[in-house]
Amino acid sequence: MSIVNNVEMARLTGVPITYLINRGQQVKVISQLLRKTKEQGLLLPTQRPERRNKFTGGKVIEPRRGFYNEPIATLDFSSLYPSIMMAHNLCYTTLLAPADCSAHGGVQNLVDAYGLSPDDYIRTPTGAYFVKESVRKGLLPQVLEQLLAARKKAKQELAVETDPFKRRVLDGRQLALKLCANSVYGFTGAQNGKLLCLEIAASASGFGREILDSTEKKIEEKYTVENGYKHNATVIYGDTDSVMCKFGVPTVAEAMELGREAAEYISSQFPRPISLEFEKVYFPYLLINKKRYAGLYFTNPDKHDKVDCKGIETVRRDNCPLVANLVNACLKRILIDRDPDAAITYAQHVISDLLCNRIDISQLVISKEHSKTDEEYASKQAHVELANKMRKRDPGSAPQLGDRVPYVITAIGEKVTAAYARAEDPLYVLKHHVPIDTKYYLENQLAKPLMRIFEPILGEAKARSALFTGEHTLVKSVIRPTFGPLLAFTQKRAVCIGCRSVLPKDREDGALCAHCEPRTSEIYQKEVAELNSLEARFARLWTECQRCQGSLHEQVICTNSDCPIFYMRTKVQTDLDDQVATMKRFGQPTW
Repeated sequence: MSIVNNVEMARLTGVPITYLINRGQQVKVISQLLRKTKEQGLLLPTQRPERRNKFTGGKVIEPRRGFYNEPIATLDFSSLYPSIMMAHNLCYTTLLAPADCSAHGGVQNLVDAYGLSPDDYIRTPTGAYFVKESVRKGLLPQVLEQLLAARKKAKQELAVETDPFKRRVLDGRQLALKLCANSVYGFTGAQNGKLLCLEIAASASGFGREILDSTEKKIEEKYTVENGYKHNATVIYGDTDSVMCKFGVPTVAEAMELGREAAEYISSQFPRPISLEFEKVYFPYLLINKKRYAGLYFTNPDKHDKVDCKGIETVRRDNCPLVANLVNACLKRILIDRDPDAAITYAQHVISDLLCNRIDISQLVISKEHSKTDEEYASKQAHVELANKMRKRDPGSAPQLGDRVPYVITAIGEKVTAAYARAEDPLYVLKHHVPIDTKYYLENQLAKPLMRIFEPILGEAKARSALFTGEHTLVKSVIRPTFGPLLAFTQKRAVCIGCRSVLPKDREDGALCAHCEPRTSEIYQKEVAELNSLEARFARLWTECQRCQGSLHEQVICTNSDCPIFYMRTKVQTDLDDQVATMKRFGQPTW
């Protein structure tokens, strides 16, 4: 079906299939314009790319931040900019005069020269003039009509298709056609484009801003108690081509009904084909900031489809996995369980585990691409400095340009030492028991994402107090390194396995001090149980890695540093070696 999709796209846009894979959107738009110009006996001019003044983009309605434990309806304009270009006939061939038309003696001279009446042209919000469709239909609206008609057909086929594979293919087709239609608008405003025309792009975005302003005003004026509705509606957020409305109703079904009614009402206020569509309902809804929100996504009133997150640290690879896992777990408790207190408690437990070094190192690994040399960066970067450090240790296994460099931030060095100087290879950290800088992870990785979630719910002061002060932050564990400059001048002494006190010199070859010796059997059994537990865990991880590589009878050679099991297996192997060394201190068993 992907071949069918590409063939259809190539036929529709008039480009070879290889162009769909190897080239961008501009060639598709130019190809379609060439088709239309040939049909109408026109020539497409050759224009040198030139940089011109930028124009104002879409409007963002200031968000009313907070946690909404009520349904929020989301209304979305269908292909807003393409619809605007069709509704107002915006095209190269219909541009009567730019905003600054003094070179033509003013717009009135042009109107008189072409014999136009005031009903034959429009003035856009940015001051440009275009003739209406009754005078001349533009080429760009014709291209857009063809693309959107093909998309409508794909969506109709998608609505009746039941096969999951074909549904994915049809959904991909309609999204690709949507992208092609939207790229026509981008093509006219691309600074290095083949046919830059800021009058078209700026006019489309100007109309878009007016439409969003008008939509907000009309919804809040119509849906009021005075007009017979139960509550006054409020637009709590809007971005470019969508608005999020709080109608004040308690159920998802009522919000959906009002959302559809509002979409139909607003669509009737604008020229076709500009159309506002009801898209979904969020309930509950956490509005953090512009382009940052999360909520339970409903398209059916009976059951939510998913937890929908935008702009929140759930998938970003430049944060450690602990951030995404913690944020997702907190959002689940807030949105699905409707229990913010449980989310706070869970976050406190994770922070406590972090400070006590109970978090697996695989959750703390940060990974960044080594895309440039250190000279090309304006400041020192942790992954670049680590790559240089690893190159000095072992040039053969060090990361090269283009590789992703995994690292953790350690507590080695002075408190004022920059983080980039304390970045270390996770394997090196495991093998040498290097302590992790848990304070860095709390302050630089977890603090901001957690505050973004809980501040709209609790307020800044209460959220900061609940998360970062209290009993869960008081207990801390520090791992002692097995190397370092000072350790070269110290002598390591044996300690008692039972009470961890330093053994006198006459007992250094043994395992226990005189005080713990009567409990030898009890302590030995405890250490054997720990050894058995580590062996069982290592066997489970080893078997899982063998299954992943496709054989249960071969050595595991995987070095995939993006896999959490890779570091778990290394950590358990290190702990197992240490435990075997501990057992040897008891000597050979006597029967």
